[in-house]
Amino acid sequence: MRELERDTSSDTPSCRRLTVVGPGRVGHAMADALAAAGYEIDGPLGRGADGAGADAVLLCVPDGEIARAAAEISAGRLVGHCSGATGLAVLAPHEAFSLHPLMTVTAEGADFAGAGAAIAGNTPGALALARELADALDMQPVEIAESDRAAYHAAASIASNFLITLEAAAERIGATVGLEREQLVPLVRATVENWARLGSERALTGPVARGDEATVARQRNAVAEAAPELLELFDALVSATRALASGHESAREREAQPA
Repeated sequence: MRELERDTSSDTPSCRRLTVVGPGRVGHAMADALAAAGYEIDGPLGRGADGAGADAVLLCVPDGEIARAAAEISAGRLVGHCSGATGLAVLAPHEAFSLHPLMTVTAEGADFAGAGAAIAGNTPGALALARELADALDMQPVEIAESDRAAYHAAASIASNFLITLEAAAERIGATVGLEREQLVPLVRATVENWARLGSERALTGPVARGDEATVARQRNAVAEAAPELLELFDALVSATRALASGHESAREREAQPA
C-alpha cells in the first residue's frame, strides 16, 4: 500500500483508501489501475455506496447519475468523478475533484500510462488529489477550467468517437468493392502516426491536398452510387479538407518569402 503522509501545514489530502463507485468499464479499469499503483481500493461498488471508511470516493458513473451518486456519499470525504464534460457543481456540497482519462476504455480495460488526464478541484487539496492520482497512473495531467470543459470534451470526442464514425463510413464504401477493414487498418495507423509526428497540415495527403478536383469529383460520384446516405458527410469533409490544405499552402508561401 502506498504511504501518503498528510502535510498538516497545507491542504494536501491524505488518501490511503479510495472507494470506486460504478461497476462499468471505467470503474473496473480505474479500480484495477489504482490498486496496482498501491492504493487500497474498495470497489468498484454499485450506485448507492456511501464511501464509509474511505478517504476519498471516485464516481465512475454516467454523467446523468453523478449528482445522485454524490448525494449518497457520507460527509467528510473528498468526492470526484471521471466525466470529461461535467463540472464540479454536481458534487456539492462535498470537497470535489475530477479526473477524466483522455483514453478510450473498452471491455478489455485500459492502459492509462502516458495518456492525458483532465483534472480539476474546488479546493487546493481536492486539486492536489486529482493530480496525485493522475501521476500515480503515469498520466499527463492538465488542469481544465470549468468554462472550458465542453470544448475540451468536444475535442476528445472529435479525436476519438468521430474518428470511428469516419472509419465506419470508409468500411461502408469499401465493402461495396470488396475492401475489408483489415486492409484499411495499416493506412489508418500510418495516418495517425503522421499526424502525431508532423501535425495536421503537414500530414495531409490525397487528391484534395493536391488540388486534383477531377479525382475528387469521381470519388463523389462513386460515393453517391455506393452509399448515398454518406454523400453529405463526404461533401462536408471535402470542404473542411480544402480549408486545411489552403492553410497549409498559405503557410508554405509565407515560409518561402525572403526575410
